[in-house]
Amino acid sequence: MNKTDKIYVAGHRGLVGSAIVRNLQAKGYENVIGRTHRELDLTNQAMVQGFFEQEKPDIVVLAAAKVGGINANNTAPADFAYENMQIQCNVIECCHKYKVKKLLFLGSTCIYPKMAPQPIPEDALLTGPLEETNEAYAIAKIAGLEMCKFFKRQYGDDFISCMPTNLYGPYDNYDLEGSHVMPAMIRKFHEAKVNNMPSVELWGTGTPLREFLYVDDMADACVFLLENYEGEQHVNIGTGKEVTIKELAETVQKVVGYEGEIVWNKNMPDGTPRKLTNVDKLHNLGWTHRIELEEGVKLAYEWFKDNVDNARM
Repeated sequence: MNKTDKIYVAGHRGLVGSAIVRNLQAKGYENVIGRTHRELDLTNQAMVQGFFEQEKPDIVVLAAAKVGGINANNTAPADFAYENMQIQCNVIECCHKYKVKKLLFLGSTCIYPKMAPQPIPEDALLTGPLEETNEAYAIAKIAGLEMCKFFKRQYGDDFISCMPTNLYGPYDNYDLEGSHVMPAMIRKFHEAKVNNMPSVELWGTGTPLREFLYVDDMADACVFLLENYEGEQHVNIGTGKEVTIKELAETVQKVVGYEGEIVWNKNMPDGTPRKLTNVDKLHNLGWTHRIELEEGVKLAYEWFKDNVDNARM
């Protein structure tokens, strides 16, 4: 990669894409471009082809996706499968057609089997049934990373993929109907504190184990891979550390300063019992995370308080 390369970040205003833009610009990349959904609908093949024909980007980061938590995935699986596969097919094919120098496709660790070995190595992919609550999204993401592999294998295209673990940070989605666990907790505890509520209800039992990565660390790993990796196999991005959902809730509660009670609604689903990535491959390439969980929660909560009027609520 050259500092003058035209780099298109698809999804540049979201949690993931905005962090990658920040990291690229901080490292001196001068020509980073993006388009809003209104300017460029990535599910529209003709629009995507017109964009690539006009802009001819050198590097593409595909961070755009239809995303959501357990509730959103459970209630709209067809939408998650169809829209994500449309986006991926359109962008990946245009990267090949218009001879993009490098493509980075971002997946999600939900692609792995529900009962995958822990920590989850990259080669656990497609070795067992998926978690039912996000199966549609996972299948779409698997299709995307396999497409990148096949274009590399058939045409020699420099298309690489990475699998970030659970992310959080600036520009996250705080809509309780579609958010992931971390932003949902931050919003719930904040509103309970502001409104002097005696308790906060959280879903499940609190026992599942999860790994969380601050989004700016994820972005740094993505740029590192763009600069240093050309392999066919996707690469896990994570911390290699895990906490229970209960421990996460207590950390968020502490950072927010909420002193009420946590009530666990055990009638709601827990999701996968454990999901920890094996990050040996990334560590061996020379990258490790910097921001630990409590520091990251503090950074995320400060951003939320500063942007509560403009955040996705």
